[in-house]
Amino acid sequence: MSATESEQTDDADGWEAVRELPPSAKLVAKTLEHEDRLTQSQLADETLLPTRTVRYALSRLEECGVVASRFSFTDARKRVYTLAIE
Repeated sequence: MSATESEQTDDADGWEAVRELPPSAKLVAKTLEHEDRLTQSQLADETLLPTRTVRYALSRLEECGVVASRFSFTDARKRVYTLAIE
């Protein structure tokens, strides 16, 4: 199996894991797919979900390895979230 086929399999497994999650997590994942990098508050604004719901969705997505986070360079109190699958 080539590296490309392996990556495609991993991506398929990632989206397969998202299918098992609540609708709020699916919406957050799709928003990150289109927006690339967002903070929790930006995700709440984009999805029109309460921040508590976004926080729960992000934790579920991180458990599945679908979302990666890092500290924001502009404000170390915030985390920036990106989609870890294609």
